[in-house]
Amino acid sequence: MKFHLDNSEGLNLFSSYDAEHVAINKQRYPAQPILVTPDSIHTDWPATNFASLCPAHFEYLLTLEPELVLLGTGNKILFPHPSLFAALIQHNIGLEVMDNQAACRTYNILASEGRRVVVALLASA
Repeated sequence: MKFHLDNSEGLNLFSSYDAEHVAINKQRYPAQPILVTPDSIHTDWPATNFASLCPAHFEYLLTLEPELVLLGTGNKILFPHPSLFAALIQHNIGLEVMDNQAACRTYNILASEGRRVVVALLASA
């Protein structure tokens, strides 16, 4: 799916998404776990898939200082157990879970509004 690229100067925004890749500011990244903030891209997030998620993966997100985390769980929505994201809850950081396509669209809107959002995308199973 191709997205309309907003002219939000200097922000990392998704320009397209499909099962094999995501494109951020028209630069393609293979379908693999990735973290994106308005000002950084992290391709080294150690979560490999939904089944591998552990509390440390969510604790790492705290270092990015988000106000909200969007978790894209691939082609379908899978909800992690609350014990996995307890660190986010303890810091009053919201977590929204959705499929990757919805997470990319929602991230673009929130980032364009100036929100400190982190999107964490997992590869589809």
